[in-house]
Amino acid sequence: MTGTLAALGAGLAVIGAGIGIGNIGGKAMEAIARQPEAAGDIRSNMILMAALIEGAALIAIILAFFIN
Repeated sequence: MTGTLAALGAGLAVIGAGIGIGNIGGKAMEAIARQPEAAGDIRSNMILMAALIEGAALIAIILAFFIN
């Protein structure tokens, strides 16, 4: 039973990270379309935020299996 809950928690963390990174990518593309001259700054900030979200998701996955 606890293994199932850990897998459910890890799955929810992955889904949340996917949604978050997808939103960041979409909003960054909208921002680049509005201001093409700021594309470099927007892209670097997008990559930084995606890495932070992915790190938080990885921590959530590890904690889901350690709480087991």
